[in-house]
Formats: sequence, C-alpha cells, structure tokens
Amino acid sequence: MRIAIVGPTYPYKGGVAQHTTELAHRLRRAGHEVRLESWLAQYPKAVYPGQQTVDAPEYELFPDTRRTLSWRRPDTWLRLGRRLRRSVDSVVLTVASPVQVVPYLGILAGLRGAPARIVALCHNVVPHERRRVDRFLMRTLLRRVDAVFVHSAEQAAVARGLTAAPVGVAALAPHLPLAGSGRADRDPDAAVRRRLLFFGIVRPYKGLDVLLRALAEGPAGVSLTVAGEFWGGTAKTERLIAELCLGDRVTVRPGYVPAEEVGRLFAAADALVLPYRSATASQNVWMAFEHGIPVICTRAGALADPVTDGVDGLVCAPDDVAALTQALHRFYQTGTPQRLRAAVRPVDPEPYWKRYLDALPTAPPRGS
Repeated sequence: MRIAIVGPTYPYKGGVAQHTTELAHRLRRAGHEVRLESWLAQYPKAVYPGQQTVDAPEYELFPDTRRTLSWRRPDTWLRLGRRLRRSVDSVVLTVASPVQVVPYLGILAGLRGAPARIVALCHNVVPHERRRVDRFLMRTLLRRVDAVFVHSAEQAAVARGLTAAPVGVAALAPHLPLAGSGRADRDPDAAVRRRLLFFGIVRPYKGLDVLLRALAEGPAGVSLTVAGEFWGGTAKTERLIAELCLGDRVTVRPGYVPAEEVGRLFAAADALVLPYRSATASQNVWMAFEHGIPVICTRAGALADPVTDGVDGLVCAPDDVAALTQALHRFYQTGTPQRLRAAVRPVDPEPYWKRYLDALPTAPPRGS
C-alpha cells in the first residue's frame, strides 16, 4: 500500500516523534510504500512551553520525509491534503494534542473526495489535563476519519464515545532512542544506592507531588533525582520540597535530558518511579528495563502492563500517598532491590510491533 504518515519527526524530540518515525520504518520494512509528512512549526510556544526540538537526532531518521506543515500557515495544511489526494491509499494522522485538530481539518479539506482511508492514531484521545474545548475538538476530528487507533482499552472506550468510526487497539510498541546513546548496563550485584529517579516532563498528572509526599513518609535515607522539563516552572515543586524538609534528599535537574546523558541518570538509581495519576502508555518502563533497573509505578491506564509486580518492579494504586509510601518501604526491604534488578530484562520490540502493525487499520481503502 501507499501510506502517508502525518506527524512529528526530527528535529522534534520526545516519544511521539520517536514513535512516528519508527512506525514509518516498520511499515516500509513490511513492504509498504511510505512517506512521512512532518512539521516545520508544530505548536505555538504558549501551547508547548518546553524545548520542542533537539540539535542532533536521537533515533534513526526516515529517508522519505518532507517538513512542510506549519501551525501558523493554513495554506500548508490544504496543500498537503491536495498533494496526497491521489497519491496514497491511506493517511495516518498522528494525534498527540487537540491543538492539532484545526490543521488536520485543513488537511482533510484538501483530501476531500479522495479514495484514501484516513486513520487518526491517537496517543491520547483527550489530554490528561483537559480544557472544555478538547472533547469538542476531538469529536470534530474523529467524526471525519474512517478509523481510529489507540493504545489501550480505556482509550478505545473514550474514542467510541466521540465517534461511530471503528476503533482499533494495540499496546504501544517499544520505540527507544538509538542503541548506545548513553546506555549503561547495571550489575545485578551492584550496591544499593538508596536513590530513586523520576524522569520525564513534569506535569500534574504525573504525580511528582505524590512521590515527594511518599518519600517524606518512606524509608529513611532514600534520595530522589527529578530530571526533566517542568511545565510552569520549578517554583511549586521547590516549595513542596522545602515544606516536606526534603531539601537534602531531592536533586532537581530541570530541562530536557539529551540521550547521551540518560544512561548516567539511570545507572545512578535503584529504580525508576512513575507515580502517575493517569496514563495511557509510556516508554519509560521499557527505558528503565533497557538500562537494567526495576520500576515502581501505579496502575494508571496501561502504565503497569509491562511490569510484573514483585518480580521486576512494584505496582501500587494511583494518586495514593499511603500506597506509594508502602511500595517504597517494600522496595527497600533487605535484598529486594537486588532481587528485582536481577529479574529485569531488556524488551524485545519485535512481537510488539508485529501485533501493532497487524492491528493498525490502514486497509482496505474506501471504495475497494
């Protein structure tokens, strides 16, 4: 099939850009003719206040890529739709935020009358932190596509509440940075460091405040590194750290973490903690396993699906300080960090991607 994927790629950073690029590679290896249509300017600064791009690629670039779309240029939306109208069998729209709906409607306007099958691949059907307009925007888009594709049963239920289009589901397949980009192996017999890691963009739904409160009530002498971009700044987190008297136990490393620095962060920690209040899916569990450390996470969404509780990590209830505190105490029982670390194995992405591509509703085209 001739497939166009519309979504971010280098120089854009982050999991969605990595996934979009890897999906293009995987579809091409499966025998399809694939093109990747990407962005010159994806979001206004007010919508995405953090660092949007990187100077060097952190994943294998896709050769057949065009970067023509701009959020401030409606002509680029319409022009892309018209260009794809008779040249592809399927168009996959990568949806990471309702902010993209208006440009995507412009692309669909250019595609009007085309036989191509239109698929909305939704990383989140609606955001974790929602505005009143978000459901309206997503409903408007999803009612204009031929199929929707999501990464959990929970998200499928949300999508079915917004559209009558068929909804496909598959677990998010692993898409990690390039091999060797700061990766560090952990010796299962290495000393317990009594240090935990929170990694990634800091937003309210990720529950850093829950982790800080659990840390204050948890086992003595355990420290925490918080590494990632803070949406809205660090002031609120720093006030909570001071309020909880954790100043000597919490290290805050604000800003995007380049791939070459990731390995050192993971190597210095006993476990990655994912205290999310809500989630769809995350690559961070796979990243921890790739770096040889266990995971302490909540049951939010599909977050805990790769973790076997008590084997390669610990799982607890979301948005629950007492439950996370208990998990921290469990983790630091004598011998437990070493036992969990010894069971950690890097993920084999191949079976995940086979199921993912088999479930992706790119065929058949309309009218076939």
